[in-house]
Amino acid sequence: MQLQYFLVLAAALFCIGIYGLITSRNAVRVLMSIELLLNAVNLNLMAFSNFLDSSEIKGQVFGVFVITVAAAEAAVGLAIVLAIYRNRDTVDMEQFNLLKW
Repeated sequence: MQLQYFLVLAAALFCIGIYGLITSRNAVRVLMSIELLLNAVNLNLMAFSNFLDSSEIKGQVFGVFVITVAAAEAAVGLAIVLAIYRNRDTVDMEQFNLLKW
C-alpha cells in the first residue's frame, strides 16, 4: 500500500482524538482520545519506517515503546479517574477542582 493512505488514516485518527480531547468533559473519554492520538503516532511511525527502510525495524521498536507508554498512561489515568469517582461520584472534568484554591 502507498504511504499516503496510512498518512490520511493517521491524520483522521489524530483529528478524531483532538476533537474528543477538546469537546469531551468525561474523563474516560479524554483518556480514550489520548489513546487515539498515540495510535495515530504509532501508525505514522510504522508507515514511515516501512516507507523509508523496510529492512530495519526502527519504527517498530519505537511503536512498541509508544504502546508501552500508552498502556502505562492508561493504567495510571484510569486509576486516577477511579479514585476521583470514588470520592466525588462523578467523572465530569468540569467538577474536578482538586488543585484549585
